[in-house]
Amino acid sequence: MTHSEKLTAIRSLMKEQGVDGYIIPSSDPHISEYLPDRYKCIAWTSGFTGSAGTLVITQDFAGLWTDTRYFVQANEQLAGSGFELVKLKVQGNAEYADWLGEHLTKGAKVAFDGNLASLLVAQSVQQILKPLDIVVDGHVDLLSPLWEGRPALPLAKAYLLADTTTGQSTKSKLAAVRTVLAKNRAQAHLVSSLDDLAWLLNIRGRDVPCNPVVLGFVYVTADEAILYIETAKLDSETVISLEASGVTVKPYEEVYAQVSNLAVESILIDPKRTCFAIYDSIPSGVKIIEKINPSASLKAIKNEVEIGHTRETMINDGVAMTKFFKWLESAVPAGGESEISIAARLQEFREEQPGFNDISFGTIAGYLDHGALPHYSASKESNYDLKTSGLLLVDSGGQYQTGTTDITRVVSLGNITQEEREDYTTVLKGTIEGSQAIYPQGSKGYQIDAITRRPIWATLRNYGHGTGHGVGFFLNVHEGPQTFNAANIDVAIEAGMISSIEPGLYREGKHGIRIENLVLSKHAGSSIFGEFMDFETLTICYIATDLVDKTLLDQQHINWLNQYNQWVYDKLEGRLNDDEKAWLKTKTQAI
Repeated sequence: MTHSEKLTAIRSLMKEQGVDGYIIPSSDPHISEYLPDRYKCIAWTSGFTGSAGTLVITQDFAGLWTDTRYFVQANEQLAGSGFELVKLKVQGNAEYADWLGEHLTKGAKVAFDGNLASLLVAQSVQQILKPLDIVVDGHVDLLSPLWEGRPALPLAKAYLLADTTTGQSTKSKLAAVRTVLAKNRAQAHLVSSLDDLAWLLNIRGRDVPCNPVVLGFVYVTADEAILYIETAKLDSETVISLEASGVTVKPYEEVYAQVSNLAVESILIDPKRTCFAIYDSIPSGVKIIEKINPSASLKAIKNEVEIGHTRETMINDGVAMTKFFKWLESAVPAGGESEISIAARLQEFREEQPGFNDISFGTIAGYLDHGALPHYSASKESNYDLKTSGLLLVDSGGQYQTGTTDITRVVSLGNITQEEREDYTTVLKGTIEGSQAIYPQGSKGYQIDAITRRPIWATLRNYGHGTGHGVGFFLNVHEGPQTFNAANIDVAIEAGMISSIEPGLYREGKHGIRIENLVLSKHAGSSIFGEFMDFETLTICYIATDLVDKTLLDQQHINWLNQYNQWVYDKLEGRLNDDEKAWLKTKTQAI
């Protein structure tokens, strides 16, 4: 079926079942950002492949609600599908529920599949629509009857990481979670989110592209821990090791029976990371404590072993990036390279590095105006050939068994305009000021966001995405609970957190700039005014200086840039051959 035919078929089922509005979130039963093929429901339904969005279908309208990162991409991919782009005003808000409330009448029915919607999303929809006397049903699956050949759940083998890699045993992590449960007077806890499960049990897998996780749930009480997983994914040695750590293994699908028959007084669940179907199956007599997963905060603070591994991983990744950009400089003039081909070549350079496991997300190689699409993904239809003119933005990362990387660089392919130089230099100032920030202990992400944006705002420029996100240790490249954006999120920046700093500027139809490094939060010192923190830059890859308009930089910016590039050279030169070393020496010359 075409996308428009799928839309017609969904509307037919809606009419049969008395559904006036149908919501399709971008999620799965684990509320994942990146999804197994089985749960790529928005892409199957509408053709939109972005990682954030919500479809809403009525009998006379079908829309995709998404944020500024995907406006251009959505317009292109939705063409001819029957769906229209609806631009979110505030990223993450359930504005589609307000729209449904305005367009449906009293007594209408809105439905969604509770396996695909988080408890938080379901509650938002209910809070908006129920006071309007609109019925909300979270147990309606209209896609499965129509989706012929729907992919099965993945069956890749899972494996355990050694304590020498993780720096902390599963027993110790379970004890830390149980301490938090006791403080909250929760007798039980269900972990649905895959990265929390992976961290807690020191387990990894290949069930989701670019994310080394395995599908499963973990149920924890004071005296037991149960992993619900497709048992074929585990060999006998892994099962024995888990049991030795106090973890029992049961089949994946039995988690719903476990939750439906809870024999405890209270259970802690994370409303952002638990699907509505799980929540709604909890017996009415069980007190539900809605709080962030204890593991989310625990895993955000990397231990010294993880930090040490990450520093070494950054050297490996920096070598790959250096080899790539050196190759690119001669490959583009020779001709025959495109956005897709250079992304594949970059992956090859990473694959040569020790401990490489996968890329950490689909590489964004945006040439010319494609660089202005923050989450651009080249397709056969959109793929640009590279020429010796204009800007190229490359946002990429690697999953290594000793860490996760995420880096963005912009390079000139020739004939750069003054506007491009000014935009590049302005973004660079933002990256530098964010990286240099010294801030009181207890500061929140929105404060780092404002510090980073200050030199950009000063030029009456801005960007529509956040300034930074947490990064996992050989886990998801996007990790909470900390985030650097304008939202008033009450999560303090703590020592040991690894985050990105990635300001940008985007001129639709022209070019995009983003310069991203990962940083480690650490203690900076104390005074009579309290404790202070700062950042250690972790990413090791030169920042191009041929795009810099030096007249726009203060001396502090020049000093930081020169010191950073010299540090990059010093860290990498021992891993490069003579030609590569000479090339990098030129690229890191002080300005």
